[in-house]
Amino acid sequence: MRIAAIDQGTTSTRLLLADSAGDIRIAHSVRHGQHYPNPGWVEHDPLELLRNVAACVTEAGQVDAIGLDNQGESCLAWDAASGEPLSPVIVWQDSRTRETLERLRADGAEQPTLARAGLPLDPYFSASKLGWIVANVPAARAALAAGRLRLGTTDSFFLDRLGGRFVTDATTASRTSLMNLATCTWDEELCRLFGVPIEALPPIGPTAGTVIATIGKVPLTASVVDQQAALYGHGCRKPGDAKITFGTGAFALALTGSRIVRSPETGLLPTVAWKIGGETTYAVDGGVYDAGAAVEWLGRIGLMKGVEELQSFAEPAAIDRDLVFVPALSGLACPHWDRSAAGLWLGLSADTTRELMLQSALEGIALATADVIGAMNGEVALGPTLSIDGGLSRSPYFTQFLADALQRRVVTQSFDELTGLGCAALAALALNGELPPPQDESSVLDGRPGKGSNWRSKFADAVSRCRGWRQ
Repeated sequence: MRIAAIDQGTTSTRLLLADSAGDIRIAHSVRHGQHYPNPGWVEHDPLELLRNVAACVTEAGQVDAIGLDNQGESCLAWDAASGEPLSPVIVWQDSRTRETLERLRADGAEQPTLARAGLPLDPYFSASKLGWIVANVPAARAALAAGRLRLGTTDSFFLDRLGGRFVTDATTASRTSLMNLATCTWDEELCRLFGVPIEALPPIGPTAGTVIATIGKVPLTASVVDQQAALYGHGCRKPGDAKITFGTGAFALALTGSRIVRSPETGLLPTVAWKIGGETTYAVDGGVYDAGAAVEWLGRIGLMKGVEELQSFAEPAAIDRDLVFVPALSGLACPHWDRSAAGLWLGLSADTTRELMLQSALEGIALATADVIGAMNGEVALGPTLSIDGGLSRSPYFTQFLADALQRRVVTQSFDELTGLGCAALAALALNGELPPPQDESSVLDGRPGKGSNWRSKFADAVSRCRGWRQ
């Protein structure tokens, strides 16, 4: 059995090949452009993404099945007849609809959105982006009038163009704010609320366990959001199992089984983990908008010369020297959900060095993540260890600081392509097969006594000072 998993992420598209003999490797990877046409706007070129996904299919060669994971909330419009995009991909980081959502909140729209979709009013999710496209893109309105408009997340665009099937899966639909979480169907009231024509949306299907589409002659047997793919790749299978992936953002998910956790006051989000064989498994989700994105920004402004500078730092911690960084470059997600918050360094002085600023940046990302896990642990009985992956998990300083801040055990994986692995493992289910786990050497870090509580209170003070800055 040989499986191709295509990981279409925020900054790149990657092909992972895995087989039943235990060979797992990245066979192709290509980055794509990030476009910022206005302040707060983040866009991708849909045809560039499509070319990159198609290139991964070609590079895969002869395989038994394909799995595809997607960015989640990023979405676009296209023409049903020609297949041509009618808008750019509006990326999950984009905040152009913030004022529209504030008006909806003032009109009392947040409560029905929480009750039906389980999600707060935030530009992060697809609904307001899709509504913006219908309201502001003339070509989309013309296609709607002609009965040719298709609206969807990036997965449905790829499946339509490459596999001839206009469809999405329950995990991706659960990130739109348009799906009723209990029934896994589009909600007419939510579509009306956000100005999204329900007839332009794709049918919602399963995540895995069946043939979803055929690309060339190869069955595509898994379609899933990247974070849920990573959850599966970490081996999370029972309630309380949890993982954190440090990519562009930092995303924590914990399985809740058949239970939908509704706790809007904590900022946690109920979501679909996967839908397989008619059975829906739920999870709870919390994220930090800027993790790897904050690290890339440090390099872009010249503060960081290379990621090797993030491996180790002198003690004590920067926060113990009263320098705090809040990574709210795109605002604050869980547990605050405040897009008006701004990035902040607090405690700068004449003797602050470049190295100390880098150290505090890593600590700020870790502490923002610890806030998410703190909220999650209050609602879900988390297991004794947290499994983490992604770029920042390769920094010994970051991972130990995170364990200290959390005061719990953190496990890192030497094999960190867990999103692609999870996608491949889900694709294998339709073939009645299982992929062997990678030959992995994990490291276990325990939180050191006496650390963490003072850091968390200092960080909370800094967070309170950065909120509302962009009002």
